[in-house]
Amino acid sequence: MTAVTSPAPTDVRARRGGVRALWAGNPWAVVQRGLIAARSSSWVVILSGFFEPVFYLLSLGIGLGALVGDVQVSPDVSVPYAAYIAPALLAVSAMNGAIYDSTWNVFFKLNYGKLYEGMLATSLGPLDVALGEILYALLRGLLYACGFMIIMQAFGLNLAATAILALPAVLLIAFGFASLGMAVTSYMKTFQHMDWINIVLLPMFLFSATLYPISIYPEWIQSVIMAFPLWHGVELIRALTTGAYTAGMAWHILYYLAMIAVGLVFTTKRLRALFLD
Repeated sequence: MTAVTSPAPTDVRARRGGVRALWAGNPWAVVQRGLIAARSSSWVVILSGFFEPVFYLLSLGIGLGALVGDVQVSPDVSVPYAAYIAPALLAVSAMNGAIYDSTWNVFFKLNYGKLYEGMLATSLGPLDVALGEILYALLRGLLYACGFMIIMQAFGLNLAATAILALPAVLLIAFGFASLGMAVTSYMKTFQHMDWINIVLLPMFLFSATLYPISIYPEWIQSVIMAFPLWHGVELIRALTTGAYTAGMAWHILYYLAMIAVGLVFTTKRLRALFLD
């Protein structure tokens, strides 16, 4: 009678150590699962995230803009108020789309649905799960941004040929917020903790040079605002849609690349610590 041997110890060692412990090369399985689950989602909730910046544009940019007049975006470039706030609202739209899926949805899957525990019981690694969820959130941010870009074009608010580059810039912004949002959410334990996200997002929206120039603030407040990510996204998109290019655009891109790297590293480590170690 031959003894039955199991290859489990070898597989476990390979699963727990080395590259295979983190990455199976299949984040699209997570994206596909999210798209299938989205079929049963409330489309009213999804569409609300698109219409919010549109309402801001119509009420403030088109309505109030007739009273405000032109706004200076650089020493040589002045644009109508609607063209000033439209790229900022585009960046906000990308942020909202990415943040929603990378925070609240991730929080429920992590703490109540136990979805990631099941995913990591398969061949998927924590980097597959993290990247898959971030890419899914990225799709939502891109969807909002494309819709808003069409609105901007209809109102003649894309003032430079480089406005088309705002779409890849929006992807970068959404990727950065989704990465960092998921990393932060992986440490959240209660719904009360999730309120902290809104406490950060609302001031960023109001004060990141979205509705008026940052120059109206004292210098020390300007430094605080510049430390937050939305300001970098607003300045990057505004430069592309208005043609007010500056050398500082490179710093905005590097800021978001750093956000993506930090978010992926912390999310991967956190998922591994929660479910594999």
